[in-house]
Amino acid sequence: MPGKKILMLTGEFTEEYEIFVYQQAMEAVGHIVHVVCPDKNAGDLIKTSLHDFEGDQTYTEKPGHYALLNKTFSEAERQLDQYHAVYCAGGRGPEYIRTDK
Repeated sequence: MPGKKILMLTGEFTEEYEIFVYQQAMEAVGHIVHVVCPDKNAGDLIKTSLHDFEGDQTYTEKPGHYALLNKTFSEAERQLDQYHAVYCAGGRGPEYIRTDK
């Protein structure tokens, strides 16, 4: 089966695991994942976050690693018909996207 193109929507402080684990898993089975963020360009880095449960139904947010964007958001937007799937990584990334402009 030839690899499919997947568009991953991210934002600043997206949950780190939801970017890296998904991207690596999809690429490991031959798919192409384009990672984009509004108002960012290919080659830019975004901050990620890690949430850790400290007990007693509370969690803390810690800074994660930087994630590399490999496609410009506006370019991907013009080519939506080329994608077979869209994945929106969680954490605070969807909030970032929702409040963009």
